[in-house]
Amino acid sequence: MFTRAHPKPKGSILLLGPRGVGKSTWIQQNFPKVPTYDLLNSREAISLLGHPDRLYDETKTLPTGSWVVIDEVQKVPALMDEVHRLIEKHKLNFILSGSSARKLKKGSANLLAGRAIFSPLFPLVSHEVGATIQLQKVCSYGMLPKAYLAESPQEAQDYLDTYVNAYLQEEIKGEALTRNLAGFARFLEIAARQNAQITNISNISKDAMVARLTVQGYFEILCDTMLGSWLQPWKLRSGNKQVLSPKFYFFDSGVARAMTGRLAYPPTPDELGFLFETYIFHEVKTYLSYSRLKYNLYYWRSYDDVEVDLICETKKGFVAIEIKSTDRWEKRFHMGFARLKADMKSKLTECYGVFTGDRASSLENIKILPFNQFLKNFGMERLFRSCIISSTHSYSPPHL
Repeated sequence: MFTRAHPKPKGSILLLGPRGVGKSTWIQQNFPKVPTYDLLNSREAISLLGHPDRLYDETKTLPTGSWVVIDEVQKVPALMDEVHRLIEKHKLNFILSGSSARKLKKGSANLLAGRAIFSPLFPLVSHEVGATIQLQKVCSYGMLPKAYLAESPQEAQDYLDTYVNAYLQEEIKGEALTRNLAGFARFLEIAARQNAQITNISNISKDAMVARLTVQGYFEILCDTMLGSWLQPWKLRSGNKQVLSPKFYFFDSGVARAMTGRLAYPPTPDELGFLFETYIFHEVKTYLSYSRLKYNLYYWRSYDDVEVDLICETKKGFVAIEIKSTDRWEKRFHMGFARLKADMKSKLTECYGVFTGDRASSLENIKILPFNQFLKNFGMERLFRSCIISSTHSYSPPHL
């Protein structure tokens, strides 16, 4: 059993996250004895679908400040109106969990107009597992709890294959998110092969044999079902030629590999680079989310392929991170940092290299860190120390 780093809320939240990240377990750990409506129970879902006002009638007499859980709330979007009434009139608090925001957007466009805070739950991170991360395992099978705890590679592979099939049949076909399931399945494999790379919509459209606008809609489905997110490019002031297309990152490397059909094979060196980058990206993204730091992440790349993998603007300056799947750090990896420093001058305050080697070092005012040291001994709390003061939640990596 893991102790999750997701903070316990003080008020109503929309606890959204992909299937299998542990939303129900987190709820049971933090709210074990509160009234719960489980919409995975068909009888419960059908009853509330026909009479959503039943929720109001059954909970309106609870004491002010009481908690109520609705699991898989997207299955009955009409409940959001009742939740709205209960929050406003009776000051109840709700945990509204789900794996898709798509139906909620259609059924309740304002998502309670800020009365419930969007609070995503992600796969496991290093702080939660409390052990030295085995890179080959994490990049091959990801950090979903059941895949991480699998007793053998075969067990992890079977789970991830089942996960992808369930996503297509239950999330996509079952929720009628698209009528062209075959086209979506082709798109999914091609998009997963381009994970962590600059996204070329036209090429994906051609390879998947679906229209360009359809591909854009498919990416929207992936975002709404929490299976991935965009990383937008940072635009330097100098106006030099820069890549302005976003990258798309799947939420978990194991799921991305299952979509490509490559679980049975060890990652190639090229694959490992993108998978390692995906892992570090999600560690940083999860840290910022759980710490309630409202900072956006970007990447920067020039047309001559000089790049910085992650850029984050904090209140006191910029943090730039270059991620390399290599055991030996080389000075040529600093080219992106040099261009950023030249353009931003004093604004770029911190530069970090994260790699798969064993020894930390410092070169040209750039801190070079083995990834486990970056995640644990060094800790992202120090990395973003300029903004921790403003955070209202505590997220403390071990060994700090």
